Amino acid sequence: MPKKSGLPPQRTKRDLERIRILEPVRESPSRRLKIIAQDPSILVRDSKGKPCILTASVDVPVENLAPGPRGYRVHVIDYDASSKTLYEPKEYPDAKTDPYEKAPNRALLNDPGFHAQNVYAIVMRTLAAFEFALGRRIGWAFQSHQLQVSPHAFSIANAFYSRRDQALMFGYFTSDGTRVFTSLSHDIIAHETTHALLDGLRERYTDPSSIDQVGFHEGFADVVAMLSVFSLPEVVSALLSSDSKLAKKKLIAKDQTTEAVLIKSALLGLGEQMGRAMPMSRGDALRRSVELEADPTLLDQEEFIEPHRRGEVFVACMMRAFVKVWRNRLETLGEVQPGLLHLDRVIEDGARAAKHLMTMAIRALDYCPPTALRFNQFLTALLIADEEIQPDDSQHHYRDGLKESFGAFGIERLRNQWLLPEAEQNAINYRRSRFESLCRDEDEVFRFIWENRRLLKIHEQAFTKVISVRPCMRLSPEGFYLRETVAEYIQIAYIPIGELALKLKRDLPANSDEDATVKLYGGGALIFDEYGRLKYHAHNPVIEPDSDTKRLAELWDLGYFVASNETRFSRMHLARATSLPYLASRKEISW
Repeated sequence: MPKKSGLPPQRTKRDLERIRILEPVRESPSRRLKIIAQDPSILVRDSKGKPCILTASVDVPVENLAPGPRGYRVHVIDYDASSKTLYEPKEYPDAKTDPYEKAPNRALLNDPGFHAQNVYAIVMRTLAAFEFALGRRIGWAFQSHQLQVSPHAFSIANAFYSRRDQALMFGYFTSDGTRVFTSLSHDIIAHETTHALLDGLRERYTDPSSIDQVGFHEGFADVVAMLSVFSLPEVVSALLSSDSKLAKKKLIAKDQTTEAVLIKSALLGLGEQMGRAMPMSRGDALRRSVELEADPTLLDQEEFIEPHRRGEVFVACMMRAFVKVWRNRLETLGEVQPGLLHLDRVIEDGARAAKHLMTMAIRALDYCPPTALRFNQFLTALLIADEEIQPDDSQHHYRDGLKESFGAFGIERLRNQWLLPEAEQNAINYRRSRFESLCRDEDEVFRFIWENRRLLKIHEQAFTKVISVRPCMRLSPEGFYLRETVAEYIQIAYIPIGELALKLKRDLPANSDEDATVKLYGGGALIFDEYGRLKYHAHNPVIEPDSDTKRLAELWDLGYFVASNETRFSRMHLARATSLPYLASRKEISW
């Protein structure tokens, strides 16, 4: 009998084939696709010194794409309504190949297939950023699972999101003899995608319920667009490499990284590029936002009651905070040579700061009231949400930077507004609530609200509805998970316009029926911890106390309660781009 060697037996070829069949297929969670990093008109020098379009390869969630590309969340359907042309969809046979990985500039500019890939990749990248920040899947504001995207929708200098059409529409136009496609602009695509995502998360942010809220939709979309662009190292590098001699040595002068210089060179540079590249479709709002001088009385000035101008104040606060954080990160860098820093580290820190701040801003949406939002409430939500997931902010001081930049414009954090007093917390009735149902069931959440309606200050005569219950699992920068459940409810009350006029001490408009009713909106977001205990209640009352009617008075003076027609975001954007008086065409925001 042969002696055993103690070594494992040799595996035959047939054994190895059987193992390969049984082993699960390991697939990367993302794929890389080429995009235009900012805009075709923004050129850089290649390795041979020739001007070329600034591009980047970005990670997007992997999926089995149908021709288009069409996936489980985004369908690119390239039909041009102006020329009545349906472009042939591009094939994506596998999850590894990028058909435009080595495509020349001419193909990027002229191939409709790349335009389709560009919008798909940026929409999916933006969606992935939202889902990572919120720790869950996000639905659209309409019934379909897929958002339709048209890269060449019409021959108009405009781009917009339409809830009714369940679509993002990107136009094209001719400027100085050159065909310009909005579907090739990173910030326009990210901006419109943010409108669609924000509409899915907070669909009542389109209702007339506060003047800040009207400006917030545009301002928040601008912030996500700019931070999305800044999170690409290629863009940051292009903005900072003005000194070509130092850039070739991978160096940057330290005095070019001060807060004032970064605002002027990076922020203002990007804002000017965006406005200059497509002035007819974008206007100069981003440049104006960066140039705003800090002034705590700015929001009280008549000019900044206009929604887009008000949104620009919000953009200024967020982007100045970004520069402060970027500068804080650079403080930890040592000098490579006297007065010089390593350029790659400066670029890396800028991109990381942008990505982190964008995650913070998106996550804050869960802690915001679902209607009648004000800027100071968003700031409060921004700080609370970050404190929950990252209590220690001593390394880069994100929260300090935000408080300082918002405070410079007179926007301060609300202290303990959404925390119930300890006595009231102990009085909350959980006895008839079921934990598992409370984390998922709208009816169970409504029962909890009704049982505790007095503590939660719920107006009993108003229409009340729980419109979402969303379990979340958020990942902290240190790798720890925070489990929460976010429930959102709205309240709607109807009041005769004559009674509202009396309450606000305003005259009725001519030919108005004083018995005609108008809608007043309120509601709240309930944040439950992993044990089903209420942590925060971010809310705005549907009927304000007599002593607090400023919000309703502002809406009255802007005509929200007497307008009958509707306008779409397409008209909002067109008014913004062409500098038309927005309020002249403003009625009720509706998609």
